[in-house]
Amino acid sequence: MRENARVANGGTGILTAEATPETARRAWPQWLALGLGMIALAVVAVLWNAGGARLLLGGLGLFLVLRGAVLLRAARSGALDRPTGRQARSLGTAALACGGVTLVVALASAQLAAGALLFLAPVALLAGGAALRARGGSAARRGGSALLVWAALVIGLLAVTVVAQGWGRAAEVATVVTALAVAGLGVPLLLAAARLRTIAAMPAPPVRAGCGGCACGAGGCGS
Repeated sequence: MRENARVANGGTGILTAEATPETARRAWPQWLALGLGMIALAVVAVLWNAGGARLLLGGLGLFLVLRGAVLLRAARSGALDRPTGRQARSLGTAALACGGVTLVVALASAQLAAGALLFLAPVALLAGGAALRARGGSAARRGGSALLVWAALVIGLLAVTVVAQGWGRAAEVATVVTALAVAGLGVPLLLAAARLRTIAAMPAPPVRAGCGGCACGAGGCGS
């Protein structure tokens, strides 16, 4: 059930839950590649004035499309129980739809992509802060509160920029803010990859004498 829930929520549970060495060996290269890719994407977006907004929006759309496809494939594989399968199917469908729209906007024009980021940047910060606050736990609540404060500052900065310098300049600021957020999200992924690599290097626990391992998957010899 824990693995099913991890699949349904997009695999992010491994960032907060302890992983087995076998799971860690499969996961740490993926988290490392994703974290490095996010930081590289953010750096290029900041340096590339003309296409930074399109790059960020296209990267987000591509990620959502791939994540949605993974969730739908897991839901159709029959490996998940019925409630988890329904959750994976709904999340996958929503991710595919949002990712497709985001990709279309990113490919349409640089001006449209910049305008979309001007709207999405504060909305995403507010939604992320509210989600962290709702999760419970002191660390999550502190992170959510910090994100909400950051969202308020960003909204104020964008509003002042719109009034003082116009929508075009505000869109450029929103692109930089989004790039910083993407790079910031990449750092926990790198830390998670390092932790998972440490777990993956741990030796397998020794098998007790007289134990063939046949009942371990069913909860132990007592079952």
